[in-house]
Amino acid sequence: MQIKIETPRLILRSFEEKDAVHLLEYLAEPQVNCFASDKISSLEQAVEKIGKRQKTNDYLAVCLKDKDQLIGEIFFQKEEPDTYSVGWNFNSKFQGKGYASESAQSLLNYLFYQCNARRIYAYVEEDNLASQKLCERLGLRKEGCFMEFISFVQNTDGTPKYENTFQYAILKREWDAK
Repeated sequence: MQIKIETPRLILRSFEEKDAVHLLEYLAEPQVNCFASDKISSLEQAVEKIGKRQKTNDYLAVCLKDKDQLIGEIFFQKEEPDTYSVGWNFNSKFQGKGYASESAQSLLNYLFYQCNARRIYAYVEEDNLASQKLCERLGLRKEGCFMEFISFVQNTDGTPKYENTFQYAILKREWDAK
């Protein structure tokens, strides 16, 4: 099933091979450690990454509506019959313009009203202030902090660098009340 969500300025759609150049732009130097494993260094790797994203509906390309240009991605995973985890990754050139908020709000609407989600949550690392603020703008509440929860990268001595991770969440009834 192909998912396509339109907002006033954006289209959320399946990845297409033409997105490779723009995917390479933001995956060549991931801004936060949780995307370190997505790092790519060539157009060929970008095309390969797109092929993997096309095999699932979990990743949606976030594109400017007027140009159909990829500016980032938003993703979700069904955890329980009515619970989803969500996340996002955007090209830094397009940050600060409200695109992440616009696309995330549309995704949450889709999950709550089309997929009958009861609960949606996001993990955000302690140093990722932009994503923390986005979660708060969306109305997600901070449920807790997992100390030294996960490692995405190595310290200079080769040992795992563990990240403190916040969990944010919102229930459908809370989303409806917003």
